[in-house]
This record gives sequence, C-alpha cells and structure tokens, in this order.
Amino acid sequence: MTRVPARDLVTWSPSVTLVPTRGCFNDCSYCSFRLPLDQASPLSLVQAAEQLSARPAAAEVLLLSGEVAPGSAQRSEWFARLLALSALALDQGRLPHTNAGPLSLREMAALGRLNPSMGLMFEGVGPAYDALHRRAPSKSLELRLAQLQQAGRLGIPFTTGLLLGVGETMAQREQALLLLADQQRRWGHLQEVILQPWRPDGEAARPLSETEQSDLLTTIAMARHLLPAEVNLQMPPNLWPLQQLPLALDAGISDLGGIDCSDVINPAYPQPAPEVLQRLLAQHGWRLEPRTCVHQGWWSFLPRALRRRVEQRARLLASAPA
Repeated sequence: MTRVPARDLVTWSPSVTLVPTRGCFNDCSYCSFRLPLDQASPLSLVQAAEQLSARPAAAEVLLLSGEVAPGSAQRSEWFARLLALSALALDQGRLPHTNAGPLSLREMAALGRLNPSMGLMFEGVGPAYDALHRRAPSKSLELRLAQLQQAGRLGIPFTTGLLLGVGETMAQREQALLLLADQQRRWGHLQEVILQPWRPDGEAARPLSETEQSDLLTTIAMARHLLPAEVNLQMPPNLWPLQQLPLALDAGISDLGGIDCSDVINPAYPQPAPEVLQRLLAQHGWRLEPRTCVHQGWWSFLPRALRRRVEQRARLLASAPA
C-alpha cells in the first residue's frame, strides 16, 4: 500500500547519471542535451563501469538516453544497451532507473524486470508544447498518455513530470495535473511528479526571478491539492534559489530527486551538496533523508527478486553516516 509523505520529511536519491547516447531523433527546440543520431557516440560498458566506480555512494543509476525511432535499424542495438547498462548497475548492487522515451510493451516489460522504477516526462498540454515539439514525434500528448497507461498496466513504479514556464497558462497546468491525477487513481503507479521549471542554458543561465518563484509556488500548491496525497512532488534543487527552497517545501514539495555531481540536462545550474541541503532544511524544521530510486510505498509493486535488491540497498542507505 502506498503511503502519504510525512509532513516534515524531504527525500532525495544519491544518484549517478549514465547517458547511453545523446543521439535523438526528436528535435525539441529547447533541448541542449540532444545530438543528431549520426554525431552521437554510444556509451560503452567499460566507460559506464568507470563512471560508476567514480560514484561509489550512488544508489540510483539514472539511465537518461536520447531516443532512436521505432522501426529504425539502430533501435535493437540501442535497446540492448539499455538492458546491458541496467544489468551492470544491478551487478554492482545499484538500482537502475531508465528514462529513455516511449517504449513498446515488450521493451517496457523487459526493462521493468531490471529497473525498480522508470520514468517519462509528460511535459504538459496546450499550444506552447505543440510548438516546442513540432519536430519531436515522440512528444505527442496521446503517445505520452499511452505510455503512462502502459506502465500502469505493467505495475511499474513510475516518475513523470511537467516542464513549466514555456508559455503555458495556469489553466493548462491544471489540465495536465488532472490528467496525471486520473492516471494515478486508475493504476496507482505514479510515485512522483516532477515540477521542473524550464531554464535557459549556457551564458543565458539565470536564477528564477521573484515573479517566476511566486508562479511556481502557486503551481506546487495546486499540484498538491489536485494529485492524490501519496504522490510525491519533486523539485530539482539546483533550479530553485537555495535560500528560498523551504518555501517550495511549505507549498508541497516532498522530494528533491536524484542528486549527482552535476545535472546533464541543465549543466549551467550546479547541484547543491546534500550536506548543504541538510543544514539549510534543518534550520527550517525539515528532515532530509536518502531513499532508493523507488519510494518505499511502491516496493509492493516489485517482483520478489528486485524487491530484495531494493531492500538491501535501502538498508545500506539507512546505515550510512549522516
């Protein structure tokens, strides 16, 4: 049975991100992560093992990949790499969490046997997203909803989220949240919803303005009201002014997501150290605790062998020095 997040508890996942490839057949107008498929080099297992060795304390291995089109001659090799990297993570006692775009039923089921949780950003509804995704065939609303439903039918603990501040209205944010709430009531598999503000990259990087913060606080409160109580609300802490983070928690944020040494999607926004977060939040009456990639309320969804691995890693996290 899923649990309602404790009011004074904030969770985070010690994470390392592996990028199987930056090559992607989508061409979203805001994306600085993507490379054209013919310019991207795939991550080898040797390279992946080296990156994992450099982050021994990371419990979660986030596999964050560009997408290869269904039916492409490269699709089977791409998917085999996702399986191999997931197996490598498990072999090291880590827990893989794959976010690699829409998957077929067979692909999602195969990854679900190796991944305690998986994810796919819903992003949002309305003309602003349609414009951003006009060269991104896998970003259609219908396909994204079908993916959430498929994950629900398979019983896979799932993370999704909204990309905010790209020109959408508050009413469209509400519409997107209501769609997610409906998915959760039908299937119960949504463990967390990310409320991610879009941020410009490179030299244009800048912190959220006071107006943007106020707008997002309103959205957080709305999400907390509309989504079932057990769904965790997540905010990447590097995209929010650090000293103002307690305001986001007061509004309803209960999780800070996977924290690695850097953010591969938003590299211009440094990740705060967990120790810094812990000190800051303690001053405001919040407890910060590490978690596995799958929240405990969703462990019952897992196959027995995978659940044992999650429980083992959770014990290690609980026994680690604060």
